[in-house]
Amino acid sequence: MASVRLDPAGPEAALADGLDRVPRGGRVFDTLRRHPLAWVGALGFAFMVAFAFAGPILYGVSPYAIHMAVTLQPPSHGFPLGTDNLGRDELATVMYGGRTSILVGLSAALSAMVIGVFVGLVAAWFGGWADTVLMRLIDLLRSIPNLFLLIFLSAMFVPTALLLVVLIAFLSWSAIARLVRAEVLSLRERTFVEASVASGASRSRIMLRHLLPNAMGTVVVATTFLVADAILLVAALSFLGLGLPPPAPNWGAELATAMNYLANDNWWMVYPPGLCILVTVISINFLGDALREAFDARLQTAGGGRGRG
Repeated sequence: MASVRLDPAGPEAALADGLDRVPRGGRVFDTLRRHPLAWVGALGFAFMVAFAFAGPILYGVSPYAIHMAVTLQPPSHGFPLGTDNLGRDELATVMYGGRTSILVGLSAALSAMVIGVFVGLVAAWFGGWADTVLMRLIDLLRSIPNLFLLIFLSAMFVPTALLLVVLIAFLSWSAIARLVRAEVLSLRERTFVEASVASGASRSRIMLRHLLPNAMGTVVVATTFLVADAILLVAALSFLGLGLPPPAPNWGAELATAMNYLANDNWWMVYPPGLCILVTVISINFLGDALREAFDARLQTAGGGRGRG
């Protein structure tokens, strides 16, 4: 991004020039619309959301209904994806399991985004002891493997959806905080920020009106990837038996159950939840890649068309 020069017209002109560098939603959307990965990711994620939330309504079968007479049955007319070890309809179980996985993943990523943005803004803008303390806290959190700490905390408390959201958000906000801090440290030295200070704007107004919008591209991209990571963490915890307790269905727990019957070639218990996790995570990652390229292209255009070095 090219430096913003102070216009002779005064601080207002420099401020307007700086704000024009904010990635505009319309231009980013135009770039995304022409990006093949964006279409693949959006359609894939939309399909999984519809499958998890609208599917159970249309299918109308309870995932908790047990039919002991038809346990471990392969796909048939009555059970499109077969039944599990308790005789539950596998299709209904996978659908309902997607609700938990997607809701927890989205909620945890959004919560981590809010915390990370706030911490990053405070650390970069105020600097000094606040920056030092917050960065050391982030270093401490990032020195502990996330999965190890999640396993430890999940073993101490009874897992619930809310608890999983809190734990994953607590372990994930540090990455976004670092990104926001780096962006703000770069932006606060620019002339349009100095012009805003000279015009008497408060710190909160400068951070929310000028610094945060310029950093939102990075925040959106990081949060998108964080959703995929959160879904994988939920699945990993459930696979290890530390996720939501039965009978709450979720993809990781379904895979864990299926592994006990894999030797008997009960493939219909393994592939459906595994493919759901795969399609959801890949779709979100495709969206993240497309968003990153769209914001990069917009910022390069705003900075005078500078290409990649």
